[in-house]
Amino acid sequence: MRRTLYLKMLIGFLIYGILGFLLIATFTNHYTSQYLEKKEASNLYREANLIANNYAKNYYNHSMELAELETQLNTLDTYLSADIWIVDKNGTILLDSSDESSINDTRSIDSFDISDFGNQYYGIGTFYDSFEETQLSVFAPITVNYKVRGYVIIHKPMSLVTKNLYGLMNISYVTQLLLFLGTIVILAAFTFVVYIPIHRITKAAKEYAAGSFEQQIPVHSNDEIGYLTASFNYMANELNTLEDDQRKFVSNVSHDFRSPLTSIKGYIEAMLDGTIPVEMQEKYLNIILFETERLNKLTNSLLELNKFGTKGVILDISDFDINNMIKMTVQTFEGKCKEKRISFNLILTGKELFVTADYDKIQRVLYNLIDNAIKFSHNDSAITIETTEKNEKIFISVKDTGIGIPKDSIKKIWERFYKTDLSRGKDKKGTGLGLAIVKEIVQAHDENINVISTEGVGTEFIFTLPIAKK
Repeated sequence: MRRTLYLKMLIGFLIYGILGFLLIATFTNHYTSQYLEKKEASNLYREANLIANNYAKNYYNHSMELAELETQLNTLDTYLSADIWIVDKNGTILLDSSDESSINDTRSIDSFDISDFGNQYYGIGTFYDSFEETQLSVFAPITVNYKVRGYVIIHKPMSLVTKNLYGLMNISYVTQLLLFLGTIVILAAFTFVVYIPIHRITKAAKEYAAGSFEQQIPVHSNDEIGYLTASFNYMANELNTLEDDQRKFVSNVSHDFRSPLTSIKGYIEAMLDGTIPVEMQEKYLNIILFETERLNKLTNSLLELNKFGTKGVILDISDFDINNMIKMTVQTFEGKCKEKRISFNLILTGKELFVTADYDKIQRVLYNLIDNAIKFSHNDSAITIETTEKNEKIFISVKDTGIGIPKDSIKKIWERFYKTDLSRGKDKKGTGLGLAIVKEIVQAHDENINVISTEGVGTEFIFTLPIAKK
């Protein structure tokens, strides 16, 4: 992630704050002002109607004196914080609650026309230039015997109305400020929880792209980013291991090919230049043949192992008797076993035990495991091969009492070309690919293979196959 992305995010939050402020200053201010005006006008209109239908109506019915009406209006004036007028139809102010002399000194409103209010019961302005300050003016007709005799007009300064507006707007601004501060906290949390880990992942990805897989990403969270980090770390470890394996593979292949080729070249040159006399050439030709067969075996093993490594190998699945395969495979080692005086103990479940697998490939597994067992067994020893049925699986065990495998080599024996230090003196003909091929074949069947070994005591390989359903 580039820094410009984070900068864009900061700019976005800043724009959010500015737009929020402008929205409150225009939209919220306008509609709040309209709301307060209508609410205040409605309250004053209700009071004007009460005055018109009670006090003013009594005055026009001659049941209340003007002075008494003035006393009532003065009380309401203080309560409403507004001026209350009683105006006749011609615009003459009969009573003004803010002017005690209005009873004796009446005045007229120039150009007064109640129709100027239109279809509304209130208006905003100086009311025919009667005030210097803008007023919210609300009127209610005084009706006697279904005839309009005058009007009750209440004037309230807009400054008192907007005073409430300013209070509400201040609350809105404070709320917006708190929201903006909240978004800053969220941004800070996002920075530490999301941006910084992704930045570290990106930095590590660049290192991986450059071929350096040593760097581990120091992010340990139990979320998607933590999972992504763990995946990257695992990938880097696998790539680093793969790179090491490739170097080891090239080194081992070079070594295993160079040694026999050097021998072949040396012996042929010696025969050509007469260093090896004719009567001894047969001996060295047999050595050359042995080394050639070794190269051929190594090449075939590599080709077979590469075929399994593509994960696209086609298995020829069939049902066959694993007990019979074990007996047939053991017989092919009769010559080797006589040389070392090694015997076989076959502990087989039932006369027949059918499994579902690729016949040829499983035979290769058995051959490699038995060949391995013979190769590292002591003279005058026994190899035990056992089949067991459990949970619809067949467990095949090949156990020897040979030199065993060191603990630090147990996990490495499946690697290509790997040979333990104990085996190097005994395994002159080995390629180090047998067990790698075994594991690839077993895994191609979606089965498992394990090894149990104690150095100086012996080794046991156990793999599973699915039992035939017939």
